[in-house]
Amino acid sequence: MPLPKAELHLHIEGTLEPELAFELAARNGVALPYADTDELREAYRFEDLQSFLNLYYELMTVLRTERDFEDLAEAYLARAAAQGVRHAEIFFDPQAHLARGVDMSTVVEGLWRALGRSEAAHGISTRLILCFLRDESAESALATLDAAKPHLDRITGVGLDSAEVGHPPVKFREVYEAAAALGLRRVAHAGEEGPPEYITQALDVLGVERVDHGLRCMEDPALVERLVRERIPLTLCPLSNVRLRTVDVLADHPLPAMLDAGLLCTVNSDDPAYFGGYAGDNFDAVRSALGLDEERLRELARNSFLASFLEDDEERRARCLAEVDAHVF
Repeated sequence: MPLPKAELHLHIEGTLEPELAFELAARNGVALPYADTDELREAYRFEDLQSFLNLYYELMTVLRTERDFEDLAEAYLARAAAQGVRHAEIFFDPQAHLARGVDMSTVVEGLWRALGRSEAAHGISTRLILCFLRDESAESALATLDAAKPHLDRITGVGLDSAEVGHPPVKFREVYEAAAALGLRRVAHAGEEGPPEYITQALDVLGVERVDHGLRCMEDPALVERLVRERIPLTLCPLSNVRLRTVDVLADHPLPAMLDAGLLCTVNSDDPAYFGGYAGDNFDAVRSALGLDEERLRELARNSFLASFLEDDEERRARCLAEVDAHVF
């Protein structure tokens, strides 16, 4: 049995496996510029974040209907359940869909068809986090939040993703203030390719409760001290870091040093269809490459539930933590 865990950094569009991409393309009459799934998998070799994003947005064109988003989420949940995920907080990128003429309700209600039955079908509780694309304008983010208002019964929080360099968190101050006023939880990608200052901005300007990635905090000892003191969770994605060249090889990943420093780190899959592994695969990879012992793995699993937005279901959090403590490796 796999170690029970929560997944807190997962882009649902990044779970689009080549086989499903071709299936949806055929269903919707979309021509993909690849001969077959093998040729598409070959395209999953990235030089950096931008080269990944180019393919990521290209493949999204196959997602058109509620059924498509339902099938996408259902496929992820089945894989996640098999790898020990008990709770998943799932990012989605509405601007990328709105720009293609797919409306907010199609995306949210389509995803919810799968998420709404996930606990019964897969034993996974879920939360949905709307992400703003940081390479789009602040005005576009505000318009997106406005479009989401009829669906806030389905949406737990907001996040910030896409190309980081040159798009500091401060750009999105106004939309995060608006999200806070609506009672939404707040997270943001910061310190993946961007500098440690972006992490500080995300905390001080956007008021985030969790930092997605946060890898480069290690360049700033004062920031590390603050993150430890304030118990700010970091949602690390080890296989993603290697695939996007943020870390050369997994054996060089700073995760052990981050844990030794007292940081509240979690391990997640980011865009697993593109980066070579789901949540359990990431746990297996760091265990092997970094020599993490069972107690370190248990700490990471505990951290994932402690960092989850489960304040409305503390009973579930306690139950999951007890599962982690009782787990036999």
